[in-house]
Amino acid sequence: VQLVESGGDLVEVGGSLRLSCVASGLPHEYYAIAWFRQAPGKERELVSVIDVSSDASDYADSVKDRFTITSDKSQNTVWLQMNNLKPEDTAVYYCAVDLLQGLSFNYKEYDYWGRGTQVTVAT
Repeated sequence: VQLVESGGDLVEVGGSLRLSCVASGLPHEYYAIAWFRQAPGKERELVSVIDVSSDASDYADSVKDRFTITSDKSQNTVWLQMNNLKPEDTAVYYCAVDLLQGLSFNYKEYDYWGRGTQVTVAT
């Protein structure tokens, strides 16, 4: 299984970015993909997660109403649209897959991870 993120960049406060996560080698079509982020000196935290089969999703309180997660099962791709970005959104963003589905916020339940993409929101 391989996950490849893209779309990270340097953006000004209030700006927008769209992250992509492309998955390959998945053993079946029933899985959830999440976006986590980790800033220097901070713990990894879940940003958003989507069950690709049902389209059910969930978000961290800090990003609700600003970020939107979507997926295309036929392309094995998940996107994270990030609007009204704030300096506290600065982090490395990782996508991860949970092959047992669910909408877990616990990073330990995720089976495979991408290498991450850097998002920097300049003040």
